[in-house]
Amino acid sequence: MKQKSISLITIFALFLAGAFMPSILKQYHLNMLTEIIIFSLYAVSYNLLLGYAGLLSFGHAAFFGLGAFATAVAITHIPGISLWNVILIGIAATLIAGFVLGGLLLRHKGSYFALLTLAFNALFYAVATKWHSVTGGDDGLSITRPDLNLGFTSIPLNSLTNFYYLTLVIMGAAIVFCWYFTHTAMGKTVLLMRENEDRMKFLGYNTNISRLILFTFTGVIAGFAGVFYTFHFQFVSISAISIDMTTAVLLMVFVGGKKTFWGPILGAFVYIILQNYLSNITDRWPLVMGVIFIIMVLYAPGGLSELIINIKQRFFGKKNNNGDKSATPEEVTS
Repeated sequence: MKQKSISLITIFALFLAGAFMPSILKQYHLNMLTEIIIFSLYAVSYNLLLGYAGLLSFGHAAFFGLGAFATAVAITHIPGISLWNVILIGIAATLIAGFVLGGLLLRHKGSYFALLTLAFNALFYAVATKWHSVTGGDDGLSITRPDLNLGFTSIPLNSLTNFYYLTLVIMGAAIVFCWYFTHTAMGKTVLLMRENEDRMKFLGYNTNISRLILFTFTGVIAGFAGVFYTFHFQFVSISAISIDMTTAVLLMVFVGGKKTFWGPILGAFVYIILQNYLSNITDRWPLVMGVIFIIMVLYAPGGLSELIINIKQRFFGKKNNNGDKSATPEEVTS
């Protein structure tokens, strides 16, 4: 309970700090921070699949891109559609896709599952490329953000500051909900299945249904991030559904660390910052990111979050009976 209270206080402090960012940061940095928040949710959704369930997917961008394209197509082809209806369409599209694909893919495990996700991602990419009349193909689709209708008033979202606050509240709430999910019975079940699925079956758990629920849930969360990706850039192209987008989220999770919930958020922060600044220096910034990824895998496989935990354990851990400092299990897994 004490650790949970500390986590809630930390969450409140982060929201409070985020509320003051528009008055501190320049427009360029505020735009970057908005992008970080969106990709943080995307990275969290992937970590629920990889870090918590142990399912390596090379096709997570299919859901992210589907949410992004569903948003652009809805705004382009349905004049006057409200912001909330656009979000609902994006969520519904990824919910259906996640349920159908999960039913097909989760019959397989390991490398077979990973390769099948890659194949279906390629299928989605081909559809987005060839269906030019709907998706815009290689040209992509440009949109204008709908205003935020609150019933008693309407808030224009053409202002970056207004859109930042909307992103902070909704994307932040989604991240907090994912954190809460990991503390529910379903979240604990996913962890136990990863450790010993046969024992879970012996205890009477239907692991197939639990895995399908998780796969669909992570697909919806990734699609939700895709919706705000389109809102943010007011444009979507086939890059949103390409294998590069899955590679990006893989880098975020591995650099940040998949053993903690907040590791991918840290990874998204580092990735977006490096991408923006390295791309201004050299066109070969993906090579630099690749080298960083290799170094992390070789020398810090637990990511930056593990390094931070080790430092915390070394300097601030509680002393045991032998006088050695060590962190409690609650401190390590929070």
